[in-house]
Amino acid sequence: MAESSVSITHLDSMPKASVRAADGTAASSTLGLAFGSAEQRGDTLVVRVRPDEWYLLGDGAAAMAGGLDLSGFASTVNVTHSRHAVRVTGEHAADTLAKLCTADFGDAMTPNGAAWGNSIAGVTCDIVRDDIVSDDRTGTRSYLLLFDGSFAAYFLGALEDAASEFSLHT
Repeated sequence: MAESSVSITHLDSMPKASVRAADGTAASSTLGLAFGSAEQRGDTLVVRVRPDEWYLLGDGAAAMAGGLDLSGFASTVNVTHSRHAVRVTGEHAADTLAKLCTADFGDAMTPNGAAWGNSIAGVTCDIVRDDIVSDDRTGTRSYLLLFDGSFAAYFLGALEDAASEFSLHT
């Protein structure tokens, strides 16, 4: 990928699970993380998107969700087919997203591993900064966007339009 490019990758079939768990439950303790953060655990990205909600993303999501102790106020739901996922990667990934929303994509506000909710092109999204680390340990800026699947066609069109000035790759 050229340095001035942006890549938009559709990840709609990526396994996704939502976990809701009250503080003090076994599931909450197992998943941990500070609100608004993410951590890669094996083949699953664990994201704490709200004070009592986590996303489990990736090939191990179902196994991780199935292995949680759901005693107390805790539940899991497979959201693979209801939440669409798109990855925006490249030097101008933040510039592309900044054209569509008001979030501050600077490193001080949204470092790698940050997770937050924001409207992008009028669509409510959960956003995870999840930089891609290469063999030389340098990171390529990358954002994972999760949103309601019914907005997919509109949202992808808006993203592609915003990225068009940056040598878009889809």
